[in-house]
Amino acid sequence: MASIVGVVNDFRQLDLMANGDTGVHLLDARAKVLVTLVFILAVVSLGKYELAALFPFFLYPAVVMALANLPVRHIARKVVVVLPFALMVGMFNPLFDQTVLVRLGPLGISGGWLSCASILVRATLTVGAALILVGTTGFPAICQALDQLGMPRILTVQLLFLYRYLFVLTEEGGRTARARELRAFGKRGLGLRSYGSLLSHLLLRTWLRAERIHLAMLARGFTGEFHPRRTTRFGSRDFLFFAGWSGLFLLFRLVNVSQLLGAIVTGGVG
Repeated sequence: MASIVGVVNDFRQLDLMANGDTGVHLLDARAKVLVTLVFILAVVSLGKYELAALFPFFLYPAVVMALANLPVRHIARKVVVVLPFALMVGMFNPLFDQTVLVRLGPLGISGGWLSCASILVRATLTVGAALILVGTTGFPAICQALDQLGMPRILTVQLLFLYRYLFVLTEEGGRTARARELRAFGKRGLGLRSYGSLLSHLLLRTWLRAERIHLAMLARGFTGEFHPRRTTRFGSRDFLFFAGWSGLFLLFRLVNVSQLLGAIVTGGVG
């Protein structure tokens, strides 16, 4: 339970970074959401063996993190948490795809190793882009941008409720776990049998807490619409941000920049 609370608190700290006043933070949320979507689509649409073509895409997270003053170590630590799951997806590729596609002197690299490395790089890029979006925009502003871009409001409201009350659930769970440990004299009552009653108490506590929150929202005139803390409009700077990065992603998608630069360097050296 402590580890879950720590992960949620880390996510809360990431969301608090969205209160910055850099140029990236002040951009309209819709521009940043659209750029992130184009980035993810360009990354995942590359072929499974096109490992070298993925590396130019690291330019986007590097530049945005530098401009937004986001802590690189904080973002990297969260990306590393996801990499074991990506490794589980591609770890068996070298066993099923043993065709040698690249030779580095006497060393032959099979397609399975290329596709496995490609999965890890794609996971790093896509998860990093999503974390950067939250760190520069904030989850509530992202939900509002999705609503303005045409997503059904019932889905955006549900996403925002899920985000807001995930913290409430973890706090209730943390208090319940601490109460369980304090009542377990001599470590008695800490076995698997106690988890049934623990989960039932947690369900009842969160149910009652949700009813109180719902009544409080109705008393304050909630009509199904959330009002953002910061209002922006889609201006020329936002359009240039969207068009510039989207055009660059399209170039990276259509042209293997890494291979082109390699050919230029090796040709110049020769």
